Amino acid sequence: MNLLLNILLYGKDFLGLGMELFDKSDFIELIVPFGVNLFFSFIIIRFIYYPKAGRKDYLFTYVLFSIIVFFLFHMLSSTKLSTGAGLGLFAIMGIIRYRTDAIAIKEMTYLFVIIGLAVINALSNKKVSVTELMFANFTIMGIVFLLEQAWMLKQETSKIVTYEKIELIKPEKYGELVADLNDRTGLKIERAVIGKIDFLRDTAQVRIYFHEDSSKTTA
Repeated sequence: MNLLLNILLYGKDFLGLGMELFDKSDFIELIVPFGVNLFFSFIIIRFIYYPKAGRKDYLFTYVLFSIIVFFLFHMLSSTKLSTGAGLGLFAIMGIIRYRTDAIAIKEMTYLFVIIGLAVINALSNKKVSVTELMFANFTIMGIVFLLEQAWMLKQETSKIVTYEKIELIKPEKYGELVADLNDRTGLKIERAVIGKIDFLRDTAQVRIYFHEDSSKTTA
């Protein structure tokens, strides 16, 4: 009873962990910079990068990297790490770079999210309130869910194909090019980008973009 009363009145020593349930000033110091970071990151990624690059898979990656890195550094600023702990954190993040098998960018992003969440929760201490910790966890989980469900981030996959009908790579024949690729691959091609052109062999490298649903349908 005394513990419950203490939590409700003062938010101190939550469940005997020595963590405050809610610290107003610390929470404001978290959400204000977070909002600024998210706003400008989203503007840059969605309205500057994406219209030029057109890579939806990287939208997912860049948004989540921005959020995870923000929360990691926020937690680190509230935690005094030993040299060993710092080296351990560096080694954990090195898993992403030095993985054995090559994985798709989206799967790599999920790996980074899971590692980041584990580090964020492990770094929680008495200087971090329960509200801040829960805000970080639910925000990351919520944004991952929203990005997965958003129409603009519908699973789009790309592949590079060697295309021999080089006469169709002309801009005025783009419609014919996409129609031919649709027919020959059995996929619903959303767009095609011409890459390297080899006039000696009369071939071109074409990157085709399609939604994963269409590839599953034709499989």
